[in-house]
Amino acid sequence: MNNKDFEICNDCARGLCKEAVGRQDKQLNTYDWLADVPGNTDTTDLVEVQFKQTRKGYFHNVNNLPLKKGDIVAVEANPGHDIGVVTLTGRLVKMQLKKANLRSADDIKRVYRLARPVDMEKYREAKSREHETMIESRQIAKDLGLQMKIGDVEYQGDCNKAIFYYIADERVDFRQLIKVLAETFHVRIEMKQIGARQEAGRIGGTGPCGRELCCATWIKNFVSVSTNSARFQDISLNPQKLAGMCAKLKCCLNYEVDNYVEASRRLPSKEVVLQTLDSDYYLFKTDILAGTVTYSTDKNMAANLETISAARARQIIEMNRRGEKPESLQEDGKKNDQSRTVDLLANENISRFDKAKKKKKPNAKGQRQGMMANGDRQQQPKQGGGKGKQQDDRQQENKQPENRQQPENRRQTQNEERAERGERRQRQPRNNRRPNPNRPQKTNQQQQDAKE
Repeated sequence: MNNKDFEICNDCARGLCKEAVGRQDKQLNTYDWLADVPGNTDTTDLVEVQFKQTRKGYFHNVNNLPLKKGDIVAVEANPGHDIGVVTLTGRLVKMQLKKANLRSADDIKRVYRLARPVDMEKYREAKSREHETMIESRQIAKDLGLQMKIGDVEYQGDCNKAIFYYIADERVDFRQLIKVLAETFHVRIEMKQIGARQEAGRIGGTGPCGRELCCATWIKNFVSVSTNSARFQDISLNPQKLAGMCAKLKCCLNYEVDNYVEASRRLPSKEVVLQTLDSDYYLFKTDILAGTVTYSTDKNMAANLETISAARARQIIEMNRRGEKPESLQEDGKKNDQSRTVDLLANENISRFDKAKKKKKPNAKGQRQGMMANGDRQQQPKQGGGKGKQQDDRQQENKQPENRQQPENRRQTQNEERAERGERRQRQPRNNRRPNPNRPQKTNQQQQDAKE
């Protein structure tokens, strides 16, 4: 046997390259583990052909064409022919065929030939009409008052048939819609309902994990997801966190549920109470993957928490069944102080978070007003007997300590001069004030009218 009989396949040819999980036409690629096995394609003539998005079919290679992954072929359709891409050959096609659940062997049609340039021109013409047809069909469905949304349109490779993908919450009678669409576009109409997950995968987007949606990249065979998957993983049953972009439960809830189910079998039951010489301990929380359990002396709240391994918990359960009680939950007989809750604010003052208010410094304008007000108070004669005078003297004595005089500097003298100027301006009569050049002057006639 020569080396020429073997073909070296790289990862891209088998579906393990970056293009196999990206937003492109080959999202349904299956890794062909048997691609490098001699005689793999000779075991069966079945091939898997993919069309637009998630639609694929299985066909017989009756003409024994040397087909390989990535070839564009013309296959039999009803009516006419369609254009698709070969995605899988060999023995794995039989296994994929079992998952498809085809009703009869008649559903498996034939592969005509490799696509010719004439076929590709017709195919590109059909694809160019899909977007305009979708927009127009939505308006037609709206005019007919149908509670449905047409999400996508797919034309057959020979432009003789169009598949309309729609979403609807309830049953829709679209018989009249099919008649109107057939008269408008002059093709054979096929209606296919899709779910919210298929629609989310068709549109695409970014999930809460920060990555592109799984349904838009690699996952196409959807499996039912239930809330039991969240319960096994101790995830909070919050609908807003468990729901994905399609408003259904996230598909990633099923990714690790098997590991959690297997790990939870090694944990003790939640109803079992551990008995020691000190007190009884009730289950407070569990770490399934780490295999540790935390117990509390109070059934309803966290008190004297003790964290032990699942093996130690089962050992204590066996001792309790024999009527024995250990000194503590720990193996060495000492209590685990690290598992207890620590109050970080026990010896701290909460007022340390309060910000001290800074005293605002008075500006020059405020100082002037204060000096003017103090000058007016000093000029006003104080009424009252000696009792009020004695109280004022006491206040002044409290303000000014003994044997301490007020410093007289240049700034104080300037402030006093400014205060005296302000008093002179206030005492100056209104008529002797200087006229303001910016203010409009009244005429003699206006002044006489104002006096009268």
